[in-house]
Amino acid sequence: MAKRWYVVHTYSGYENKVKNDLEHRIETYGMEDQIVDIQIPTEEITEVKEGGKRETKESKVFPGYVLVRMEVDDNSWAVVRNTPGVTGFVGIDGRPTPLRRSEYNKIMRRTNPAAAGAPVVRHTVTNLEPGMSVKVIDGPLADFQGTISEVMPDAGKVKVMLTIFGRETPVELTLNQVKVSA
Repeated sequence: MAKRWYVVHTYSGYENKVKNDLEHRIETYGMEDQIVDIQIPTEEITEVKEGGKRETKESKVFPGYVLVRMEVDDNSWAVVRNTPGVTGFVGIDGRPTPLRRSEYNKIMRRTNPAAAGAPVVRHTVTNLEPGMSVKVIDGPLADFQGTISEVMPDAGKVKVMLTIFGRETPVELTLNQVKVSA
């Protein structure tokens, strides 16, 4: 029987613990030939803090879910199902349903692009929002005050309305060129 990828539902926040516990259970029960891989899909998130300080961290793509590559029979099902933190398999009528290869590839391309030959998917988040008052802290427009009209986090930019020579002018700036006004 072929080994296929299955989605296992866990308590949210327990994904790493479930992976570690399941690895130990596989070894204890001698299931290495039937349960061969465990993945927790993650992606990089870059958060831009005030003053342009960037913090990159790994974030779970599907909190509360773990992918397990296995050959399903009563024994392997029981080893996974009875792992602490596991609430069940994703499937129909209580039966595990394997992922199609295309579904698995789509999930993993997002999380491990080097292996899939795809461009890296990264997301940037910031606490800046349209309507916020900001001060330009760097560049030729330093010390100008303005209001954010648009936030483009993935591009690392904001559009700010500055009053230059008595006229409101939209200016595109990088996230680290602005600071929220007090």
